[in-house]
Amino acid sequence: MDRKDEHVSLAKGFHKIKENSFDHVRVIHDSLPQSAYHQTSIATELFGQRLTSPFFINAMTGGSEKTAGINQKLAILARETKLMLATGSISAALRDPSVAHSYQIVREVFPEGILLANIGAGSTLEDAKRGVDLFNANALQIHLNAPQELVMPEGDRDFTQWLRLIEEITTNLDVPVIVKEVGFGMSRQTMQRLLDVGVKTIDVAGSGGTSFTQIENARRRKREFSYLSDFGITTVASLLEANEIPMNFELIASGGIRHTYDIFKALCLGANAVGISASILNHLLVNELEDTIALVQQWQQELISLYTLVGAKTTADLKQVPLLLSGENKTWCEARGIDFTKYSQR
Repeated sequence: MDRKDEHVSLAKGFHKIKENSFDHVRVIHDSLPQSAYHQTSIATELFGQRLTSPFFINAMTGGSEKTAGINQKLAILARETKLMLATGSISAALRDPSVAHSYQIVREVFPEGILLANIGAGSTLEDAKRGVDLFNANALQIHLNAPQELVMPEGDRDFTQWLRLIEEITTNLDVPVIVKEVGFGMSRQTMQRLLDVGVKTIDVAGSGGTSFTQIENARRRKREFSYLSDFGITTVASLLEANEIPMNFELIASGGIRHTYDIFKALCLGANAVGISASILNHLLVNELEDTIALVQQWQQELISLYTLVGAKTTADLKQVPLLLSGENKTWCEARGIDFTKYSQR
């Protein structure tokens, strides 16, 4: 089986709705929200682009005939719901031009869309430019996935040039650059190092959703790395870490986003936008495309209600919503020297 197809199959097989760090974030209710549904906007902005929704379809797949069909459906979904869309890593197309169409199809289906290309952190500036040119991407995601690479039988083993290459791409590429994890989260130290080399948009992509160490371990003949299935920093902890950095930058939350309330909580925790992968992919794989379009439209309507519930007229207003952190989130804050009580005093 093609590796890209195998990833999709394993991701679907391992997907399940489970408790994660968002369950230990509670919104402190205000009985007098001073808001109106019809006056509420859920729009947001990233790298100078206005997004009509504060969530988008994050990087998933591409590189085979089967995944071309999935990307086609994702592009239709994005077009019909006006969502930003990222493809999976375009490295396969850089190696083999015959699979380029599995990525280019998103632009064919959604010519006016805000579309993101995705490339690995070990890629060169030339590869980055080729990736953007592949389907005229509006921005480039550079993914960090060291744990996945080490568990992957055919993965990379040398990460010494990653930061240098990220700096070179960020400095010289003509489109905005987003640096993202793939489900292992980020500490404030990691984010600070990225900001120091010029990165302006970071997707923390924390643990709590799809585990690529679990997926890659399942592909091994000997499954030595089962203890890394839950490895990483959770999405909530990563957002808390990001809020400790005394610099302004664009923050994206992804990893373990199950439904509208998780999107909402991530925005309250400071995210400018929220990326969703597995929840959308798995719904699409087991339901008709029209049903998934209806689900996303339902999420958009629910978000307007949630904004109204807390008195937020805009996405930026959510950063003032008081929150109570408990369980693993409180423990993380205590261990990392983060004042978790400031969130309840907003």
